[in-house]
Amino acid sequence: MEGETVVRALVENHRHFLAFLERRVGSRALAEELLQAAFVRTLEKGDALREGESAVAWFYRLLRNALIDHYRKQAAEGRALEREAREATEAGPDPELRQAVCACMGELLPTLKPEYAHLLRQVDLEERSVPEVAQEAGITPNNAGVRLHRARQALKRQLERSCGTCATHGCLDCSCRRPGASP
Repeated sequence: MEGETVVRALVENHRHFLAFLERRVGSRALAEELLQAAFVRTLEKGDALREGESAVAWFYRLLRNALIDHYRKQAAEGRALEREAREATEAGPDPELRQAVCACMGELLPTLKPEYAHLLRQVDLEERSVPEVAQEAGITPNNAGVRLHRARQALKRQLERSCGTCATHGCLDCSCRRPGASP
């Protein structure tokens, strides 16, 4: 089949191809992306069309293969994400990092308002739930969430004062010398 005739047949069926893909992926944007990629493949492999074969039927076959590839890739990404989540859950927090963070926080908590220090100690260090801590304190979970946010902001400011640029740039080496710290 002549190249110009193939292109004309594909352009004339653009809406049908797009609808075909959209029904299968549930997203117009994704369908358009897959369709454009298929058009590019057609330009690269247009000579794969056999004599007497319908360009439209050939392109639908190409679209089905694109869908299969898309779903295989999506499934592989899903499995990789599940594996990462499972490994992160199984591994738990890094004990060395936790010790360093706890040491820094332990030194700075007494410099905060007592209710902030208590909330941070309960939620972030002892890993208790906000609603549980709120109930013990006799406040609503929303109020506890707001206080926790403010407490973390106050702790951040104290870290920046104490550790200087280390805290600003995300340094987690709490063995660095802080201004005024003894050698």
